[in-house]
Amino acid sequence: MDLRPKCQRAIGVMLTLLITLFAHAQSKTIRGYVKDRLSDERIPFASLKFIQSQHGRLSDSAGTFTFYFNNWPTDTLEVTYVGYQDVRFAISPDIAARLSKDGGQSIDIVIGMERGKLTSEVIVKTKIDRGYLMWKRINKRKPFNDRYRFNSFTYELYNKLELDINRFNKEKMKEMGPLRPFSFIFDNVDTTEGQPFLPVYLTETISDYYYQKSPRRTRETIKAVKAMGVDNESVTKLLGGTEQNVNVYNNYIPVFDKQFVSPISDNGPAYYKYQVLDTQYVAGQRLIHFLFTARRKGENTFEGDAWVHDPTWAIQKMTLNLSKEANINFVEKLSLIQEYKLINDTTWFLSKDKFVVDVAPIGKNRLGAIGRKTSTYRDVIVNEPFIRDSIAKNKVQSEILFADGALQKADSFWVGTRHESLSKNEQAIYSMIDTLQKMPLFNKYVNTLNFLATGYRNVGNYEIGPWYNWFTGNSWEGFRMRFDLGTNPKFNKDLYLHGYLAYGFGDRAFKYKLEGKYLFSRHPRSYIHGSYTKDLDNGQVYYDEISTDNIFALAIRKSGIPIKFMQIKEAKLEYFREWNPGISATFTGIHKSFDPLKNLPPKEIFLRNGDKGAALTNFEMGVRVRFGYNERFLETNFNRFSLGSSYPILEFMYARGFAGVFNSDYNYDKIYGSISDYMKIAPFGSLYYNFFGGKTYGTLPYMMLNVMPGNEIYYYNKYAFNLMQRFEYISDRYAGFNLEHNIGNGLFKYIPLTRKLKFRQFWSAKGITGAITEANKTLNFDNPYNQFKDLDGKLYLELGTGVDNIFKVFRLDFVWRLAPRPLPVDRVSRFGIFGSFRLAF
Repeated sequence: MDLRPKCQRAIGVMLTLLITLFAHAQSKTIRGYVKDRLSDERIPFASLKFIQSQHGRLSDSAGTFTFYFNNWPTDTLEVTYVGYQDVRFAISPDIAARLSKDGGQSIDIVIGMERGKLTSEVIVKTKIDRGYLMWKRINKRKPFNDRYRFNSFTYELYNKLELDINRFNKEKMKEMGPLRPFSFIFDNVDTTEGQPFLPVYLTETISDYYYQKSPRRTRETIKAVKAMGVDNESVTKLLGGTEQNVNVYNNYIPVFDKQFVSPISDNGPAYYKYQVLDTQYVAGQRLIHFLFTARRKGENTFEGDAWVHDPTWAIQKMTLNLSKEANINFVEKLSLIQEYKLINDTTWFLSKDKFVVDVAPIGKNRLGAIGRKTSTYRDVIVNEPFIRDSIAKNKVQSEILFADGALQKADSFWVGTRHESLSKNEQAIYSMIDTLQKMPLFNKYVNTLNFLATGYRNVGNYEIGPWYNWFTGNSWEGFRMRFDLGTNPKFNKDLYLHGYLAYGFGDRAFKYKLEGKYLFSRHPRSYIHGSYTKDLDNGQVYYDEISTDNIFALAIRKSGIPIKFMQIKEAKLEYFREWNPGISATFTGIHKSFDPLKNLPPKEIFLRNGDKGAALTNFEMGVRVRFGYNERFLETNFNRFSLGSSYPILEFMYARGFAGVFNSDYNYDKIYGSISDYMKIAPFGSLYYNFFGGKTYGTLPYMMLNVMPGNEIYYYNKYAFNLMQRFEYISDRYAGFNLEHNIGNGLFKYIPLTRKLKFRQFWSAKGITGAITEANKTLNFDNPYNQFKDLDGKLYLELGTGVDNIFKVFRLDFVWRLAPRPLPVDRVSRFGIFGSFRLAF
C-alpha cells in the first residue's frame, strides 16, 4: 500500500497551520492598496519595499497589500511602479500609534501614485525587440479580440459622471463673502490624497444597449436616470451608451474633438516605443505587462501600459494617459482606462471603462475641475436572435429611448440596481445638491451667472435679454438702444412669444420685431413659427445659414469702405416638419419690402410706370429640404442645436415669387443646393467642406438676386469671402466651395517654443463662380448708381493660412485674393490679416 499521497496531504496541512500560526504571531499589520492619484484606479503588481530591512513584496492584481510584524519597525516603505513617481511612506511606532484605530495593532493606508516617471530600470537591452514583437502579436489578433467582431451583442450599461472642484484653499473660500452662506458644502472636501477636492455634481444612468454589425445599428433603452438639477433629455442621451465610442482596438481614439493614435494602431510603431516588463498570473491566467511611450514630442499620442493575456493576446486592462506635450487645451491630466473580462473560456469583453480629466482653464496651479466618467458592463450576450429582433424596432440607425418612469426612479431602486455602491463622497453630493436647490440665494447666484454667460435672464414666466444687444451704435442710427422680452416654459412649454423694440438716436426711428412659435411635437420635431420685423438688415444670407455675430459690430472696420444700410420690413410664416431618418422640411411664406438707405442704389431707380405692385416688394413661397442622417442635437425647451453627423448633410431649396400677391411686383423661381461635412482625417487633423450652387429665374433687383457675401471688417468670417466687399458681386446663377483644413500642430511641433505654446496650423480655400443674365444686368447695372461687378463665369478665389490657438483663444488668418485677374489695385482687397476668437480643446 502506497502511503506517499496521504503523507503529502498531512505535510501540506501541517505547513498551512504553521504559516497561519506564524502570521498571527506577528501581531502588527500594515494593509492597504495602491492607486492612481488621478483616476482612483488600483495599480496591480506595484513594488513595495522597506528601504532598511529590504523586506518587500508586490501588490496583488487588485492593488492591495499586507505586511506583518512582531513589532512596529522604524523604516520607510518605498512604492515603485513603471511610469509613476516613487512614493515613500515613513513608518515608526509613533506614526503607527497615531494612525491605528484598534489600539496600535494595525494601520490602513492608501498610497496614491502620480504619473510622470520612466526610469532606466525598464530598459532591456537585447538583440530581439520584445516590445515590437508584442505589438505585432496584439495587432495580428485584433480581428479576433475586438468586441465589434460579433454580429450582435447586448449588455446592461451603468454610467456614472462625477464633477469635482480642485486646487482651492478651503479656508479662504469659506471666508469669501458670496460663499459664506454655503460654507456647509466644504464639509464634503476630501483630503485623502493630500490635495483637497470638493465633489459637487453626480449623475447616473442605467440602460439596456443593443448592437448590430450589418447593417450597423444600435438601440438603447434608458431604464433609469438620476441627475438632480438636470432634466434635459438630450443631455441625458449624451451620457448613454450610444455615445460611448472609445475602443482601444481602433486605430484612433477620440479625445474631445481630436483623434489620438491608439498604441495598438496598425501603424503604432511609427508613433510609439514598446517594452515588455514582466509576467504575472491572475486566476490561472498568464498576463504580460506591456509599456508604451510616445516616439516624438507634440504628437497626439498616449503614454501608458497594458496587461495582455497569453496566448490570446487580448487586452485585459489598458491605461492611457495624455502625453505631456500633446496639443490639447485646458487639460492638465487625462486618463482612459479599459478593463476586460472573460465571458467564456476564450472570449474577453469590455467590463469597465473610465475617463478622468483634470481641467485647468486658468493655469495648472489654480482653481480647476476633475471630471470622472465610469461605465460598467454586465450581462453580456453575443450573437443571439433576440438582439436583432429588438434592433428591428429602430426607426433610425441609432435610437435612444426612455423607458416609462425612467426619470422618476426612487432611491430604493438605485440601491439594488447600480453596478457599484456609491462612495461616502458620492452619497454626500446628492444631499448637498438637494439642499442648495432649496436655497433662494443659491438660485439667485445661478440665475446671475447664467445671465452673464448666455445673455438671458428669467423673470417669472418671462425672459429678458440678450443684454449684449441693449446698447450699440453705427453711422446711420447713431447710439442705439434695444430691449427684448420673451416667454419661458413656465408661461407655456409649447408656446414661445418674443419681441424687441429698438430706437436709434441718430435716425430718430423705432425698429421692432414680434414673433411666435408653437411646438406640435418634439420627437419627431414639428412646429409653426411666425414673425414680423422692421429693422436694418445686411441684405444677404451666408451660404451656411450663419447670421452675422454681434461681435462683428465691435470689430475694426476696413478703412475706405463705405458702410451699406438697408431697411427691411418682413412678414414670415413657416412650418417645420421632421421625418426619420434625419429628413426635415421647412415650408415658408415670406413678404418683404426693401428700402436702401445709404451707399446702395436707391429705391427710385426700380420704379416703373404701370406697376401693379410696389417697387422692391416681393412675396415668395418655398420649401427647404434637409437630410442629415443620424444627426445629433442638443435641445433646449424651444430650440435645438446641431452637434453634427458622421455623414454629409444635404440641403435643397426651391422658392417661387408671386407678383400681385400682397402688393408684390415680381415673378421668379429660385433653386439652391449644398452638401457639407466636418470630417476627422486622423492623423492629419480635420477637414470642413461645403459645396453649394443655385440659380434664379426672373428679372429682379439686386437684393433679391444672389449677393455674394463679403466681409468689411478685420474679424475673420468663416462663411464669407473676407477680401470681398459686401455687394461687390451679384449674380443670378452661381456655384462655389468653402474648404478649411485644420492640421493640428503641424510644423509647429518641430519647434520647442511653438510646441510648448501649442500653436496650430491650418489652411483654407474659398471660391465662387457666377454670371448674370443680360436682363438682370440691364436692370441693376445700367444706372448712375451702379457699384456691382459681374464674375461673368470667372472664378473668384481666396487662399489662406495662419496660426491658431494663440494663447489658446486667438487665431490669425493670412488671406490672399488670387482670382479673378486682374486683381484690384488697392492692397486691402488683395491681402488681409484677420483675427478671431475661438475656444476649443
